[in-house]
Amino acid sequence: MDVRKTLFIKEIIHSDEIGTPCVPITRVAGMAVVRNPFAGLHQADLSPLFEVAARLGDSLTTELVAMLGGAPLCYGKAALVGTLGAMEHGAAVLHPTLGKPVRAAVGGGASLMPSNHKVGALGSSIDLPLGHKDEAWSFDHIDTMTLSVADGPRADEIVLCIGLSDGTRAHPRVGKGPSRATP
Repeated sequence: MDVRKTLFIKEIIHSDEIGTPCVPITRVAGMAVVRNPFAGLHQADLSPLFEVAARLGDSLTTELVAMLGGAPLCYGKAALVGTLGAMEHGAAVLHPTLGKPVRAAVGGGASLMPSNHKVGALGSSIDLPLGHKDEAWSFDHIDTMTLSVADGPRADEIVLCIGLSDGTRAHPRVGKGPSRATP
């Protein structure tokens, strides 16, 4: 695993976009910029990227939980693949093995972890979706963090992103989602 660098961001939201104060909401994200061993190649077996994801999932999420300072309620993941890579390279770091270490670190995770992946040029942004870790239908917890790395991904790199939050959006008011009793 060739990690060029890791970055962490912590934001504390004190009001909504209009300026109405809210109970503070903390969101954190960790990003690892890694070399893509399959850049420029069509490779049938992407399993080496599975191991990268499992190891980074553990180390990044452990740091994120400490940064959050409270119990994580929401999680999400994203991958930004450099231009010599394929979207499937992003899927390979997100799906088969990343969820297990993240769920272990956040203490649960009954819900599918929201995800996003795309191919992008140097400095591109990616929207990392967040959702409640145990209640998939909690509309109040559906949120997004927009992330970027100024010098990444280089054409032969992948930026793996994990995000956590300790709350809902500021002043959510679109409904609670369907009841579990609904057929």
